[in-house]
Amino acid sequence: MLERALKSIPLGSQTFSKSITAYPEGVSPHFIKKGEGSHVWDVDGNEYIDFVNALASITLGYNDPDVTEAVKAQLEEGTIFSLPHEIEIKVAEKIIDMVPCAEMVRFGKNGSDATAGAIRLARAYTERDHVAVCGYHGWQDWYIGSTSRNLGVPSLVRGLTHSFPYNDLDSLWQLLNKYPDQIAAVIIEPMNSTEPNSEFLEGVKELTIKNGSILIFDETITGFRYANGGAQEYFGVIPDIAIFGKGMANGYPVSAVTGRAEIMKLMEEVFFSFTFGGETLSLAAALTTMTKLQQEPVVKTLWGQGRKIKKGVNSLIIKHDLENVLSTTGKDCWSFLIIKNTDIYSQWELKTLFLQEVFARGVLTLGTHNMSYAHSDEDISKLLRVYDEVFGVIKDVVEKKSLDKRLQTKPLVPLFKIR
Repeated sequence: MLERALKSIPLGSQTFSKSITAYPEGVSPHFIKKGEGSHVWDVDGNEYIDFVNALASITLGYNDPDVTEAVKAQLEEGTIFSLPHEIEIKVAEKIIDMVPCAEMVRFGKNGSDATAGAIRLARAYTERDHVAVCGYHGWQDWYIGSTSRNLGVPSLVRGLTHSFPYNDLDSLWQLLNKYPDQIAAVIIEPMNSTEPNSEFLEGVKELTIKNGSILIFDETITGFRYANGGAQEYFGVIPDIAIFGKGMANGYPVSAVTGRAEIMKLMEEVFFSFTFGGETLSLAAALTTMTKLQQEPVVKTLWGQGRKIKKGVNSLIIKHDLENVLSTTGKDCWSFLIIKNTDIYSQWELKTLFLQEVFARGVLTLGTHNMSYAHSDEDISKLLRVYDEVFGVIKDVVEKKSLDKRLQTKPLVPLFKIR
């Protein structure tokens, strides 16, 4: 299947993180046939417990019956029309009900749509051009031009975006002073793998207020995962604008730009418009997903089950005496297994070995635990049993310097460095 795909699709996938840049060729599953709950099956019939969950876009579980039923019902009415559908209002009202900063809403189809729309909106509101970024914010020119993956982005565009390190308020202060009255927006993932220090998020907000810049939280992943109202609710720091995507519709393609009405009203003039912006199947999925978040202990379960994983993984790291090689970071609902460089092997060589071994044992992960409501205690027990075996393999390889004998493929190389 991969050989066939590579003839017609660059990298054989529509998404870098689903391609052979992330899944080492020859030891990975490359195409999934179906998913149900917390499990997926590849085209060869192999079953996996999935902790990637479509890059954290699956919050409830694959083929959630309530979401599927809502989409089927909407399909009977139609997917798109010549005028707006009532469901656009219902979903906008639901987001406003759940998200602290939300007063008005516009929809996109993926996170990159929403971040690009938010940046254009901030530039229009402030009448400024420059942007400060901290995190990953999508594929479009305004952001990706600031990374090593900037091929095809004009240099003039690249020069308008400036990155600063997470948890480093001084670096942001220096940027704001280097470009006085020129930075339209500071856009940041409120948290990724690293915990914010006690003053960071509030400090970023204070600096944007003093500078007259718009504070944008990119909650593509943290939204509807950290709390029903996102990381802004969890941390108690409210941005001017926030963007959402991924888990808001349990895997259906929809995203949202939301924020203060005073700013959002400019969307009447800012051109952020596309034919499928109000596509109804994804909005039906979003409405059902968010309603379920309010009515059932979804987020509480993500945290609780994820806590079991993080505690278990940390115990296994100690058991195998791998504290110098492995560690965990992130919140329980979205945690990371960190693989470190050793004196002998790079983190990418060891990560390739790790992936090779967990895939062979029926676990799908890229080193993160993107929890879903469907992950059971049995799933967690199997994950930890697999990790117990695989950590033993890693320990043996590091001690005996035997990676070349165990690795069955070429080591991965990083796509690009975000932070």
